[in-house]
Amino acid sequence: MTEATGIVGEFLALKDETEADVLAMQCGDFYEFFADDAELVAAELDLKVSKKSSHGSSYPMAGVPLKELTPYLKALVERGYRVAVADQHEANGDIYREIEKVVTPGTLLETTAADAQYLAALVRDGSEFGLAFADVTTGRFLVTSVADPDTALTELYRFSPAEVLPGPDVRDDEDFCDRIRDRTGARISTHVAEAFAPGKAAHTAREHFGEETFDSLGVTDLAVRAGGAVLDYVAETGTGVLASMTRVQPYHGRDHVELDATTQRNLELTETMHGDRKGSLFATIDHTVTSPGGRLLKEWIQRPRQDLAVLRERQESVRALAAGALGREDLRDVLDSAYDLERLASKAVSGSADAGDLLRARDTLGVLPQLAETIDASPDLSDSPLAAAVDRPDREAAATLREELADALVDDPPQTVRQGGLFRPGYDDDLDELRERHEAVQEYFDSLADRVKREYGLSHVTVDRNKTDGYYVQVGRSVADQVPEHFEHVKTLKNSKRFVTDELTEKERELVQLEDRRGDVEYELFQELRERVAAQAELLQDVGRAVAEVDALQSLATHAVTNDWTCPTLTEDRELDVRQGRHPVVEQSVQFVPNDCRMDPENTFTIVTGPNMSGKSTYMRQSALIVLLAQVGSFVPAKEATVGLVDGIFTRVGALDELAQGRSTFMVEMQELSNILHSATEDSLVILDEVGRGTATYDGISIAWSAVEYLHNEIRAKTLFATHYHELTALADHLDRVRNVHVAADERDGDVTFLRTVREGPTDRSYGIHVADLAGVPGPVVDRARHVLDRLRQEKAIEARGGSSSGGGTQQVVFDLGSGSMATADGGESREESGEDGDDGDDEPALDPETEAVLSELSDLDVSHVSPIELMGQVQEWQEQLNRENRE
Repeated sequence: MTEATGIVGEFLALKDETEADVLAMQCGDFYEFFADDAELVAAELDLKVSKKSSHGSSYPMAGVPLKELTPYLKALVERGYRVAVADQHEANGDIYREIEKVVTPGTLLETTAADAQYLAALVRDGSEFGLAFADVTTGRFLVTSVADPDTALTELYRFSPAEVLPGPDVRDDEDFCDRIRDRTGARISTHVAEAFAPGKAAHTAREHFGEETFDSLGVTDLAVRAGGAVLDYVAETGTGVLASMTRVQPYHGRDHVELDATTQRNLELTETMHGDRKGSLFATIDHTVTSPGGRLLKEWIQRPRQDLAVLRERQESVRALAAGALGREDLRDVLDSAYDLERLASKAVSGSADAGDLLRARDTLGVLPQLAETIDASPDLSDSPLAAAVDRPDREAAATLREELADALVDDPPQTVRQGGLFRPGYDDDLDELRERHEAVQEYFDSLADRVKREYGLSHVTVDRNKTDGYYVQVGRSVADQVPEHFEHVKTLKNSKRFVTDELTEKERELVQLEDRRGDVEYELFQELRERVAAQAELLQDVGRAVAEVDALQSLATHAVTNDWTCPTLTEDRELDVRQGRHPVVEQSVQFVPNDCRMDPENTFTIVTGPNMSGKSTYMRQSALIVLLAQVGSFVPAKEATVGLVDGIFTRVGALDELAQGRSTFMVEMQELSNILHSATEDSLVILDEVGRGTATYDGISIAWSAVEYLHNEIRAKTLFATHYHELTALADHLDRVRNVHVAADERDGDVTFLRTVREGPTDRSYGIHVADLAGVPGPVVDRARHVLDRLRQEKAIEARGGSSSGGGTQQVVFDLGSGSMATADGGESREESGEDGDDGDDEPALDPETEAVLSELSDLDVSHVSPIELMGQVQEWQEQLNRENRE
């Protein structure tokens, strides 16, 4: 194909200059896409494709009107594309085009999504990572450093960035980048390595936030490098929002409860296991009125606090809002008129805010004093920390800015900022003079028809204006021959004729000049006003955050009152005492059976047994969610609750296959268990469900047993451990802080009812066949299973009495791993252990050589020097040895 020239050649040359996926190039009143880009946007946005010829070749072409680019641009970026925008310019009569900005998933400003939209960067040094998160729509900028890759992935999952910039050391690790994509769904974008270099990145960050900022905040060099890379990327894309990033917020793991990605998913904090928002904890308790309030509440859920003072302050606010129903409803009414001030600040800084945006900022600034008045007027609220929340922004400065906007802009401004009519009379003297002159000339046209009728005796006279003819005088054809000679005929219509005059043309020229001048003056005045608003971005953000905080707190109170939640007692002791606790989400759809959960330094480990589908997982999840909600500052679903603060919540619940990534269910389970055993501390809460179930029985029991011992003896974390291995319940007899509870079931006449009630002690049945029946397994299969189970139980009973259903004679031997004692299947001691000679009057045959050998090895075994896993392996070997002898 011959090399393109003209517009297509210019487009292709500009496309070569950028690494963007798509280029939108302005051509007059349209933005055009050519070649492959045209095919792409046509498929994505349902645009019509035409052809453009260039130098003998034909190229696909698609376009959108100049004023309609934003929604198309937004749609492309939200699909994950990076879009470059080239605007048209004119100099010395020549037209040329330059790329003005590149809009990416992490730098899209014109988003309608309520959630935060983060751009993330991460750098690596050995096993340590520095991370930065910037939300260009609100100006939020956070940095941290973490010690290992798994924690880095957890932070990325927590913030769910739209776009991630991996530093050179990270992007070379393809497996890790794949894990980032899998965990976050983010676009992985390449940025120049220089931006991540220590010297360059530190200079960028310190130049933006101030030379001493990072030193005073104690931010690590890795975090500074990540922050500098984000700032450089935002500057390079040309979105113009750097000035909205007014402050950097460092955060540390010790500030917040550690919630790894697995835990967030297992507890369904912001989305269900199926990826739905509905049914998550956030969706359940979200009664916010504003978008920023919803974002803040979501952040609190994903990042619970460890600071007791902060949590008690939130509790006091929620308690006051719960008690003051009228005040709470009044606050909701006031909040309903608030807009997203943080995002409006970013639009002002970027220069994309229009008059309507500034009016929304004006109205929201006015919400702040209304909130203060509402709080002061309520006896329940006036003494609460809510008053301090609305006092944190500079209310005097907010009032001044609001008054300036109110004095400047009309209440119903035009949609564009260049057509005039934006400002109130009296705002600017030069503009007032232009407005008076414009109105005077406009009056000439408004009264012209009456003057023509009066002066020339004509009827059916109108004066109008269109783009083709400009202003004209139109008269009916029946009197058209009566017009004066100086009326110049310009057009004949079916029933009328149009005329112009020299005076009309001159007045029109004057009017156009005044309109152009007025538009220019108003646009200049608007730009100056918008710049003054942009200079107050930090003030707007402060007010916006105060509004969001009040909204998030009233949401917690609204849910607490509606659902009969209680205020938990928070302590720094290692205690968890929940009376009649409930699951905050499940209770919305069923009549929930409440249960207690009690743990203290003398009782840190609870083994939970019970039938499948009886509610074990729900019980453990609700306990974790109650702790989490308490450390959000929320009330909790319980009659009473005392919650000792935790530094992390870790869960291993259910099996999430990752076969597509080459990881089996059991491998995932073991990796999640490994993460918990490496990360949890004695101040953590651990939830483990069915550890070891994904492998062979003896392997599974061995792993579960060892995990229990390690958590109990080494980590000493508060732990809820559900299992179907009834052998593990014996641990309560041998480990000081372990206790057993079970979820009860009632069996009558072969029918089983799950009571959902947690009771002390272990269970001895799993009711698997009943669960199969509930799950809809075909009746013949269920009936056959019951028949087989009955037969197995009968054979076991015969064996326990020393007989055999087939006439053989093998005694079943059970070894107690905790105490080292041996017992028969019916619970009695073996004759050798009891010291009897075995002569009870029956003619029992002597023990065979294999059994003698096993018993000999058993008698020589020193249980106190053998680990549980080794002992389990030895028991398995003995059983296989005895079974071989029996078969022979």
